[in-house]
Amino acid sequence: MEGSEKKATSPAAAVSQRIMPHLLNIYGSCATARDFEIYAPHATFEDPLMRAHGVKQIKSAFYTLPKVFGESKIVEYTVTETETAPGKTEILIDNKQHYKILGRAIDLTSLITLNVEDGRVVKHQDWWDKKPPRSRETVSFPVVGRLAEVSRRGTMLLTHTLMGCGKDP
Repeated sequence: MEGSEKKATSPAAAVSQRIMPHLLNIYGSCATARDFEIYAPHATFEDPLMRAHGVKQIKSAFYTLPKVFGESKIVEYTVTETETAPGKTEILIDNKQHYKILGRAIDLTSLITLNVEDGRVVKHQDWWDKKPPRSRETVSFPVVGRLAEVSRRGTMLLTHTLMGCGKDP
């Protein structure tokens, strides 16, 4: 069921329909600079490996995918969209991601949450196995969560530097 989608039925569904093609390109390692126009300048991105601030760091995070993986894409997904306030929308994308590294296939179940304000993504979270990344709020010992947060931020800064500070290819 590659690329399957259930359309959101809320009046705000037009937001996810506009954003999804760009998000599929971003996760599919075929993003262009135009795909990142879905993000507000101050947007954040977080997954268990990285925490990015601003569009340039988000670009670095995703431009890294084809350098690490022989293949990457979202293969199945459902979209739920909720208008949370005037001009604000939350989009939940329950999905299955497919990656190949060193010829080995890796399939990952994920929950992507996009917080959209005035049509642009301000917060993008990707919870692998539908679990939030370790943080001060999600672990028993806050110091362990803080170390995980610092590690994600450090990984992002290193990646950002190696990727030319978010320059488009």
